[in-house]
Amino acid sequence: MFLEERQKAILAYLDKHERCSVQYFSEIFKVSKETIRKDLSTLAKQLLVIRCHGGAMIKRHRLVSNVTDKECITSLMTRYEKQKFKKLGDRMNGNVCILGSFNVDIVAQVARFPKGGESILAQKSMIGPGGKGANQALAASHADAKVHFVAKVGTDQFSQFAHDHLSSSKINSFTLYQSDKEPTGNAVIYVSEENGENMIAIYPGANLTITNKEIVMLESYLKQSDILLVQLENNIDAVLNAMKLAKAMGVKVVLNPAPYSKDIQQLLSYIDIVTPNETEASLMSGVEVNDFDSAKLAAEKIYSLGIQTVIITLGSKGSLVYDGKHHQHIKPFLAVPVDTTGAGDAFNGAFCASLAKGETLYQAAIYASAFASLAVEREGASNMPSHQNVLKRMANI
Repeated sequence: MFLEERQKAILAYLDKHERCSVQYFSEIFKVSKETIRKDLSTLAKQLLVIRCHGGAMIKRHRLVSNVTDKECITSLMTRYEKQKFKKLGDRMNGNVCILGSFNVDIVAQVARFPKGGESILAQKSMIGPGGKGANQALAASHADAKVHFVAKVGTDQFSQFAHDHLSSSKINSFTLYQSDKEPTGNAVIYVSEENGENMIAIYPGANLTITNKEIVMLESYLKQSDILLVQLENNIDAVLNAMKLAKAMGVKVVLNPAPYSKDIQQLLSYIDIVTPNETEASLMSGVEVNDFDSAKLAAEKIYSLGIQTVIITLGSKGSLVYDGKHHQHIKPFLAVPVDTTGAGDAFNGAFCASLAKGETLYQAAIYASAFASLAVEREGASNMPSHQNVLKRMANI
């Protein structure tokens, strides 16, 4: 066996079994312990494994530049559908899988938004991590869920930035695929000091290049997950196939339909819960949402599309939960907004975390509302509050 083949086999074993000893690898590959130690040291330098006394553990924080052929997505879904893998809600262990975007955010704080053709001086600027997927993964992890996050970046200088940021976060594990054709996604953001509102322009880059082979690689993580959370910042075929696979495996699917796209029509059959904001709900339903009553009408229209549960976030007016029978108003928590950029992401990540831990729809929505109210009081879309602080805010209603 060639060195590269042996190292791939070592990784495959660790990916399945988490950890193993030098002694075991030496015996199964019929090479010396010193050879195995060199293999493990090489893999550790590539940030794929963690060396420990007498062996190694898989590192769940991975940059993947090449994906080998695996079973096609259609046959994989068929296999799980025949197995009737598990029923939705059979067990909720607090595991959330998130397929989404990673962007580098270039943020400028301004006294007010510039008018057309106007140049103004920013109060300050910063470069930081962002993307709806990454922000929602951070929120879910801060809400004490066990999160696996999947995204795609370029091979540029920002790919290591993404890896380092996610590695230092509370996210339990992640896989970053790499594109050699598109750069890491990026966003230019204005934040107004007048009211904390924002304006955003996004270049998706590598986020739109996720392949079917890369979706197939989600299988092992979806097996362990209670919920799959997706948005619309990735290529629609990747989002669709991830949702199909999750449904075949009995995993609850939550779609945050942002940014809104007419392509959502392809996804309707695979959505368990949809979480639009006022604008997205208006576009999905054809009903202009501007208050709670109009949100009720929009929710009914969206429900009629075949979606089991509709949650419309209404900003400072709270949110609406509709399950086909009852309209439940989640009242807002008082907050002093500093930056509303990541409010929706905070809500979605926290909602899925709470739901995955066994809370009811209503309880999860209340928790998410409290979580988001704390998030907007912080600067930066990825600056999420702690679970304990959310519980304190809920206790002080």
